[in-house]
Amino acid sequence: MVTTRFAWPYGGRQIFLCGSFTGWIDHVLMTPVEGSTMVFQAICNLTPGYHQYKFLVDGVWLVDEQQRCLTDERGTVNNIIFVQEPEPVSLSIQSEASSSRSSMEVDNDIFEHPALFSGGVGPELAFQIPEDEIDFCRRRFSVLLSRYTAYELLPVSGKVSVLDVTVAVKHAFHVMYEQSLAVVPLWDDCRSQFFGMLTPSDFILILTELHKNRLSLTDGDLDAHSVLAWKERKYQLNRRSDRSVNPLHGRALIQAGPNESLKDIALRILQSKISMVPIIHQAQDSMSPQLLHLACLSGILRFIWRYFRYSSESLPVFQQPIGRLSIGTWVPEIGRAARCQLKSLHSDVPLCSALTMLMEAQVSSVPIVDDNGSLLNVYSRSDIMSLAKRNAYAHIQLDKTSINQVLQLQYEAYGGIYPHTRCQTCFRSESLHDIMERFSDPAVRRLIVIQPGSNRVEGIISLSDIFNYFMV
Repeated sequence: MVTTRFAWPYGGRQIFLCGSFTGWIDHVLMTPVEGSTMVFQAICNLTPGYHQYKFLVDGVWLVDEQQRCLTDERGTVNNIIFVQEPEPVSLSIQSEASSSRSSMEVDNDIFEHPALFSGGVGPELAFQIPEDEIDFCRRRFSVLLSRYTAYELLPVSGKVSVLDVTVAVKHAFHVMYEQSLAVVPLWDDCRSQFFGMLTPSDFILILTELHKNRLSLTDGDLDAHSVLAWKERKYQLNRRSDRSVNPLHGRALIQAGPNESLKDIALRILQSKISMVPIIHQAQDSMSPQLLHLACLSGILRFIWRYFRYSSESLPVFQQPIGRLSIGTWVPEIGRAARCQLKSLHSDVPLCSALTMLMEAQVSSVPIVDDNGSLLNVYSRSDIMSLAKRNAYAHIQLDKTSINQVLQLQYEAYGGIYPHTRCQTCFRSESLHDIMERFSDPAVRRLIVIQPGSNRVEGIISLSDIFNYFMV
C-alpha cells in the first residue's frame, strides 16, 4: 500500500473524499490543514495503479479542475491519479521531496506530457499507459474471448447462402451482388463437403486474368466456366510461389467448430488473413456437415464489447486517443513507426492500378484522395461486385477505366445514393473506447483517420488492427 495525501484547497464547511478505492460507497471525512481555513486534507493507503475520486463539498459533488480529470462512457467526470510503487530512498531525500510536493501527494510524473494533436483539436487527456496496464487490459480481453464459444455468435434465426461449385462464374457473380454477400461458401456435392469460399478477391483475379489476354470481357467468358474451374486455376497460379499447394484440391478449407473459443476463431482469421470463418457442425449420425454460421471479427467484437462498454472498472487504455496507440496504418508524414505505411490513390488512376495495390499490399481498401491528400472516397475489394450491375464488367477495360468512372458506375448501381456507411471517418484525438464503439456496428469495417478541417488522410484503422493490438 502507498500512503497518499489528497487535498481540497477551495474551502467549505464539510468535505468528504470518495473514490474507486472506497468502492464509491464509503466517504472519507477531510479535515482542515493546521493554520488554514481553506485547505482540507485526507490521508489514504492505496494500492499501486489508477484510481478515480471525487469530492463531496457541502452536499455537492465536485472535481478539482486543477488536477487530472477523466470522463467515462456515461459522461461522468472524475479526478484520476496514478499511484506508483514507492522506491527506497534516503530520509533526507524524502524530506526534500515533501517540502516541494503540490496539494496532491502522489507521483504524477506519468501525466507530465499530455498529447497535442494537429488540426486545431487542442490538448487531450493522453497520459502514458504503463506496459503492465496494457498487458492487463489485453489479458482481460483475451480471457473473455477464451471463455465463450462460437455458439454465442449464432443468431436466433437466419440463413446462410451456399453455392455449388458447378455454378457458372457469371451466375455466382450476380448472386453475390444481388444478395449483398461479402463471401459465400462453396459446396462440392460429389464429395459431400464444403470446398472453399468465394470472395471478391476471386473476382478480382478472374477479371485480371481474362483482361491479360483480351481487351474486353464478354458474358460468354464468365458463363462458360464454373466456379470449380476458376478455383483450380487460382490454385495453379498460387502453386507457382508455393509448391505445397495441390492444384486439384487446393488448400484445406479454414473452418471452425461450434465449440471452439472466440479467441481461437479470431486468431484463425488474423493469421490466415481472411474475412470470415465458416462454423461447421459434423453430427456423428450424419455424413454431411452442417453449416451454422459465418463468423467474422465484426460479430466477435459486437459480442465481446458489451462486457467493456459499461464496465464499472475503468480501463485507462480505452480513454487513450487512438493516435497515441500502436493501432492502424499511417501516412509517413505522421512521423510514427509502423509495420507498413498507408498508401492512397487519385481518382484518375486506372482500375487495374487499384486492384493491383489491393492484392499486392493485402489490404481490403484504399483511400481515394485529391492533390492535397484530402479524402474523396474509398475503393475496397468488395466494390468489384458492383460491376455485376447490367454486366458492367463486359463493357470496361481495366487499364483504361479510371477509379472515378468505376465509382460513378457504383453510384448509379445504388440508384444515385451511396450507402451512409461507405466512407466512415474519425480523428486521431478520438478515444479507443469511441473507436471500438463505432466498430461494434456491423456495417463499419474500417475508419479512415482524417485531419479536422482539411480532411487530409492521416491513417486507416481496421477491425484486424483492433484485434491485432489486443491479441498479437
